[in-house]
Amino acid sequence: MSEDVFKKIVSHCKEYGFVFQSSEIYDGLSAVYDYGQMGVELKNNIKKYWWDSMVLLHENVVGIDSAIFMHPTIWKASGHVDAFNDPLIDNKDSKKRYRADVLIEDHLARIDEKINKEVEKAAKRFGETFDEAMFRQTNPRVSENQAKRDEIHSRFAKALNDSNLEELRQIIIDCEIVDPISGTRNWTDVRQFNLMFATEMGSTADGAMKVYLRPETAQGIFVNFLNVQKTGRMKIPFGIAQIGKAFRNEIVARQFIFRMREFEQMEMQFFVRPGEELDWFAKWKEVRMNWHKALGFGDHKYRFHDHDKLAHYANAATDIEFEMPFGFKEVEGIHSRTDFDLSSHEKYSGKKLQYFDPELNKSYTPYVIETSIGVDRMFLSTISSAYAEEELEGGETRVVLRLPAALAPVKLAVLPLVKKDGLPEKAREIIDSLKFDFKCQYDEKDSIGKRYRRQDAIGTPFCVTVDHQTPEDNTVTIRYRDSMAQERVAIDKLSDIISDKVSMKKLLKTIE
Repeated sequence: MSEDVFKKIVSHCKEYGFVFQSSEIYDGLSAVYDYGQMGVELKNNIKKYWWDSMVLLHENVVGIDSAIFMHPTIWKASGHVDAFNDPLIDNKDSKKRYRADVLIEDHLARIDEKINKEVEKAAKRFGETFDEAMFRQTNPRVSENQAKRDEIHSRFAKALNDSNLEELRQIIIDCEIVDPISGTRNWTDVRQFNLMFATEMGSTADGAMKVYLRPETAQGIFVNFLNVQKTGRMKIPFGIAQIGKAFRNEIVARQFIFRMREFEQMEMQFFVRPGEELDWFAKWKEVRMNWHKALGFGDHKYRFHDHDKLAHYANAATDIEFEMPFGFKEVEGIHSRTDFDLSSHEKYSGKKLQYFDPELNKSYTPYVIETSIGVDRMFLSTISSAYAEEELEGGETRVVLRLPAALAPVKLAVLPLVKKDGLPEKAREIIDSLKFDFKCQYDEKDSIGKRYRRQDAIGTPFCVTVDHQTPEDNTVTIRYRDSMAQERVAIDKLSDIISDKVSMKKLLKTIE
């Protein structure tokens, strides 16, 4: 998908009430966005899909909602005060600032693209006889590019793990990476920048305590581990899920809602016995990938990407990447966090955070598997996959959002054919009987064709038209968004037809 299509998606989100620039009448606030009337419905449905998949489908997963403000020592214990940094580099000519690691990752992605183009060309040339593995090994252009990529990648991984900022800069110089704006290679040194927003709590300047806006929701789960375990009489293994806002002072915020300064996370921390964590890591990888694929956007759009640099607390980490309009990008992280967090909070707080295991008859600090997904990134991947422009018969085109029915903001639009002859009243009657089950919309403005187009553009799976036959036999025409097929159905059958297609239950069952 090209950059042009991405621009269309961004303007579509604005035009149809999905996403607005925050503080727009004051010229906006960079990398902060508001969700409009359609966006908030889609977002809530995504959150419900995640929440139910965690706490309904797993009897050993429960939820909490922890505060955004927390005691500042929590962020010392978690490592965020000392280590929550991005390596930044400036171009002296454009005066623009970039993340050094992202510049190098983009460069590696361009080499991958070159290799894949060669492979695709050869596959077309040789047809069914094509041996991709052999071609990758023997084609001189491919093997030369692959060797170059592997060398850069190993240097990059080592520099990240060693926090070697000079080497990161050297890789940028050696790869002749240019600033996309100025086109020059006039780079400053790389330096670290802490991403936490700080503020003060208290009434006077000298008596105020420095606190942080949380950069992740996970720590609220860790510091409540014993509260939940004891009050819920939870037995290991068990999980704690949470949806909430997080804040990061991203210097290089871009790509619409992909990287924002205020965003929302859906996180689950799963507490396990030490020594069993890698089995659970593999299990949760599979469960989470199934959750994504159940939406039906195409299995080829997802892949796992193992981390080059493990965080200081992890012994295994992978991302689920999704093919966004601008390439494969992370939407979810799955990490084996060992016992780092609980041990660290025990040390800093002086309180014991251990679990007594009645089966083993001993106490220990549990290990943790984390699944962490960005609501906003999930929203963007959903909209990007659903957006389609279609040529219709007669040269007309339509823009349609092929959203999974369970996630669609509006499930049903009821449209009276004309604004007279009792048809609007009949349409209202239908909405009144169905509004307790589904989000419905009434629309009587413009021709029926234009109204269909409007509903297609917001992803409404069903439109029902009330016409002059309706008062005679209590039937209506139901139109299906994806196929545009229409059929005549009895009004009293509508609830069953729609319930079957839009139910969250049906979607959740496809994960299992």
